[in-house]
Amino acid sequence: MLLAFYKPYGVLSQFTPDQPGQRTLAEFGFPRDVFPIGRLDQDSEGLILLGNERAIVNRLLDPKHGHPRTYHVQVEGLPDAAALKRLSAGGGDLKGHKTLPCRASLLDPSPEFPPRDPPVRFRKSVPDSWIEITLTEGKNRQVRRMTAAVGYPTLRLLRVSIGNLPLAPLEPGTWRELDRRDRALLG
Repeated sequence: MLLAFYKPYGVLSQFTPDQPGQRTLAEFGFPRDVFPIGRLDQDSEGLILLGNERAIVNRLLDPKHGHPRTYHVQVEGLPDAAALKRLSAGGGDLKGHKTLPCRASLLDPSPEFPPRDPPVRFRKSVPDSWIEITLTEGKNRQVRRMTAAVGYPTLRLLRVSIGNLPLAPLEPGTWRELDRRDRALLG
């Protein structure tokens, strides 16, 4: 079984809390024997897979397969061409790890997503913008560290696809089982 889930903001990518009161995957009614394949931070949103098939899990998590994951990132400020070029080159050295090259581009128009609870902070004097970043690796908080390293801190982060499997048409907190066609989109 393989499931696609739209993880809302504030939910851990695990079934048991680290601390009392934390929201976890347990509240979303998943079948008993599935587990998360990969992670999204508690303060990130978007597509996460859950499953119980070891072969698929190994293929999706093994770095040698390097399947793409695309994120839409709301950042503080308006990145210029030089910042986007630095992001595409890998965003630099992040705590001793040189990140792999990726794709990074400004999104215009800005994408539309359901409102986040709590809302992203708004500042009249500082504009924000959206970037699309596609990675083939997944280090801890990599996208957030990359955007900060080029001077544009992340305000909101959503994973919008894994391989060619899109987040849409899921809504926050909803999930669906993937069929053969969906699985083929994972690569």
